[in-house]
Amino acid sequence: MSEVRSEQLVHDFRATMARLPGGVTVVAVRHGRLDLAMTATAVASVSLRPPMVLFCVHTDARLREALDEVDSWALSILDGSGSVAAERLAEPGRPAVGQLVGIEHRRGPHSGAALIEPAQGWLECRTAWIRTAGDHDVVVGDVVDVAAGSTGTGGLVHHLGRLRTLS
Repeated sequence: MSEVRSEQLVHDFRATMARLPGGVTVVAVRHGRLDLAMTATAVASVSLRPPMVLFCVHTDARLREALDEVDSWALSILDGSGSVAAERLAEPGRPAVGQLVGIEHRRGPHSGAALIEPAQGWLECRTAWIRTAGDHDVVVGDVVDVAAGSTGTGGLVHHLGRLRTLS
């Protein structure tokens, strides 16, 4: 396949996949004294028995590197008022230090990672396995704890390149 055709395929793929609404979450890791967090829309339930979930992360992301040393992490399913946190934690090149300054959160009792407030729910997970898939890695985790939040503010989805609130 020619390079021009390959780039066109990537462009068309991105434009087409942007039409698929995706739930907006934040994945967080506590790496020593450092909090690392990122917005993730490539998240899916994998199994009910045992409870497992997956997310995808760019192979060269700081959070991905931390997962080589830390095996537990937290997933916050953002609610409709979480767009500021989602946008900030999606910015490429943001500093590693102070990522959660000004973002309401609490610590997960199992992972020590940030659980973002407000959210529809939270999961704490332990990494089961990581596999490379193109320019991203797929991280699958065993769910070790889960909590549901309030549903009064609707959900947050990413669709056509924008964050949108579902009421």
